[in-house]
Amino acid sequence: MFLPKRVQPVLLIFASVAASAWAQQDPSAAPPAPPSAASPAPIQPGQTQEPPDKRVFGVLPNYRTANETAVYTPVSTKQKFVIGLKDSFDYPLFLLAGAFAGLGQWTNENPSFGQGMAGFGRRLGTAYADQAIGNMMTESIYPSILREDPRYFRRGYGPKLGRTWYALSRVMVTRTDSGGTRFNFSEWVGNATGTAISNAYYPDNRNVGANVAKLCEQVGTDAISQVLKEFWPDVKHRFFQHHDKTPADIH
Repeated sequence: MFLPKRVQPVLLIFASVAASAWAQQDPSAAPPAPPSAASPAPIQPGQTQEPPDKRVFGVLPNYRTANETAVYTPVSTKQKFVIGLKDSFDYPLFLLAGAFAGLGQWTNENPSFGQGMAGFGRRLGTAYADQAIGNMMTESIYPSILREDPRYFRRGYGPKLGRTWYALSRVMVTRTDSGGTRFNFSEWVGNATGTAISNAYYPDNRNVGANVAKLCEQVGTDAISQVLKEFWPDVKHRFFQHHDKTPADIH
């Protein structure tokens, strides 16, 4: 089966991530790995921590981030829908849709949309629909049906490469409402459902290759957003927070 060139690297990344993700132990069955000497001390299970920022870099919605090492508490069906609705109707989603629309305009994806402002408007509307439908499917509807937890559980300790790998792998592995782990059906089936629905408003690209490309684009966007959520507190602490000087620093 032919796949667009921009999708082939994504599939290779996810294939390798999947193999690594399934090798990880269930966090409920074993304590988290100890951090390296250069890393900050991990948050201990049950320890209260400051609630995560509602926005990463002041823009990206961050309503579904939790602490990986905390005592697990499931979210209700109502809370899952609140998460999905907040992510779907927050203004940064329009910015993301605008970026995808601009890329589609530049590469002339879906030629029947045309060019100019009319073409951009069609691309903007469909790109927004892609993201909103995908959010509701992966964060609300399927997690409720399959009893999976739509949150991203931030690790917050360990080597940067390991944390990056962990963040990417969460599109493959998720927690269940009972606290266990399994393949992230909500992520993939939810985005696949959204992709199938999108065929109703994408008249030019209804073939298998185009649908696979859209699916990988949706999942890839989620994976990248989780990396940003993993490292945002570190970036904020290092570059955006001013620390009071201690007497030792003064002398």
